[in-house]
Amino acid sequence: MGKPLIIFVSGMKPKPAPDEHKHALWRCLFEGLQRAAPDVASQLAANPGSFSRAQWTYAFYKTYRDISIDLPGIDALLRQAEPSDADVREASALSTRIRRAIYLALDAVPFIASRLANADMRVTLQDVHRYVTNDKGIADQVRADLEQRLIAAHDASRPVLLIGHSMGSVIAWDTLWRLSRELQHPLRVDLFMTLGSPLGNHVIQRGLQGSSSDAATRYPANIRRWVNLVAIGELTALDRRMQRDYAGMLEEGLVDAIEDYDVINHYRENGRLLVHSEYGYLVNHTTAGIIADWWRQHDSP
Repeated sequence: MGKPLIIFVSGMKPKPAPDEHKHALWRCLFEGLQRAAPDVASQLAANPGSFSRAQWTYAFYKTYRDISIDLPGIDALLRQAEPSDADVREASALSTRIRRAIYLALDAVPFIASRLANADMRVTLQDVHRYVTNDKGIADQVRADLEQRLIAAHDASRPVLLIGHSMGSVIAWDTLWRLSRELQHPLRVDLFMTLGSPLGNHVIQRGLQGSSSDAATRYPANIRRWVNLVAIGELTALDRRMQRDYAGMLEEGLVDAIEDYDVINHYRENGRLLVHSEYGYLVNHTTAGIIADWWRQHDSP
């Protein structure tokens, strides 16, 4: 077996230039591991080729985000080992829970949701529609890089931990479905980790690859284990329980286990708590512990 490989797929909106973004993600992942499992952090640091970032946002948006916007928040995140009491209170505030309940209701009726959405939500819905309808082949384009990375890992006999944040989890799902169902490729992802994923949302589920197939083929057939982490206060991952939504995968014997975890994401930008941040998910102690356990199963010092 080759060295284990962690592949990260980001969510929507423009991201920093590839090298800058990968370094920012790596800093958060490494710090989380350094706190939870220093031995694994050291092994990963000694094997920089074991962390890879699938690139898709530039193909979709044709622009990069200025990394200087993210750096103060990342620096503060890495200085703060644990969420503060204020972080926990804000994440679980009554106002956030009410908004989530409203969004859950609207998710069941997409037509009404699109009419009532604010400007930011409208842009997000437009981006989702553009991807789901494969407008001008854009979905094929954004999945291509991940597909190539997965095939290369398989050819090199490398165990893969595939991490999908937000919309990145949808892109990862669709890529895995195409590889196993359309291409019938033999590769298998050892661990599929989703962070703040909307795969439980009705509007997403209706547009997934395989959603119109029968029970035997509607799911990817190349995931050994699935772990889903959702931050308290999330408004993107509305349905937090993949084990319930995708019970059919367990019934069909397509996955060994589906596990759901609630976490606290304490990343802040300009003082504002952003519980959906990819940086906050990566530095989280639960995330790091799961990654460390997986790494130890497939690598030895």
